[in-house]
Amino acid sequence: MAVIDINADLGEGFGRWELGDDAALLEVVTSANVACGFHAGDPLTMRRICVGAVNGGVAIGAQVSYRDLAGFGRREMDVPPDELTAEVLYQIAALDGIARASGGRVAYVKPHGALYNRIARDPVQAAAVVAAVRAYDPELPMLTLPGSAVYGVADGLTVVAEAFADRAYTPEGALVSRREPAAVIHDRDAVVRRAVAMATEGYVRAVDGTRVRLRARSVCVHGDTPGAVDLARAVRAALEDAGVTPEPFA
Repeated sequence: MAVIDINADLGEGFGRWELGDDAALLEVVTSANVACGFHAGDPLTMRRICVGAVNGGVAIGAQVSYRDLAGFGRREMDVPPDELTAEVLYQIAALDGIARASGGRVAYVKPHGALYNRIARDPVQAAAVVAAVRAYDPELPMLTLPGSAVYGVADGLTVVAEAFADRAYTPEGALVSRREPAAVIHDRDAVVRRAVAMATEGYVRAVDGTRVRLRARSVCVHGDTPGAVDLARAVRAALEDAGVTPEPFA
């Protein structure tokens, strides 16, 4: 029987400003990518998500980012490697401390936004993030794109491939830039079909209609899009109907 993880970005509010329905998504996903305060999130939000994840049996992941609250972590930055390593280490440690105080722990690391896309193609920045993970806990897996530059610099670190049910892909297997109007797929039926195809057949349709091979252990549904909760529920139900068991990878 096929097994796949369902992950979503949670805790991306800040202070009195809330983004998405974290409590509802925690009832659907098997892994929660928790914002660590650099692109979104704050200590109280982090603690709420960690408590909810522990109570729901959901794996906690550190969603590390460039230091970019104003740009929601979606602006690429040229951060020196040693500084990037320290900033990623800081974020993992902060979330893990809160997770452990809540009865859980950080089980994996997933970079966010511009950092995620940058390390998929930049081995220097990828190595800086890997160094932070290794310094904190070399047993922590990293979640990234298939074919990412992270694989080439992982040096024994576990790297887990993920797919995006609601993002458009290029024929080369990269994500279409969010600057493009069709980068995010909002059609519920299309997202559901893509998720099932990813989990059961290992492919995704690129923007030009071609099939791109895509072997992934985790599928992401974004928590900050309109109707995110209903979409996540539909994806999970369709996967289960197709004989796929939702289960954390970490």
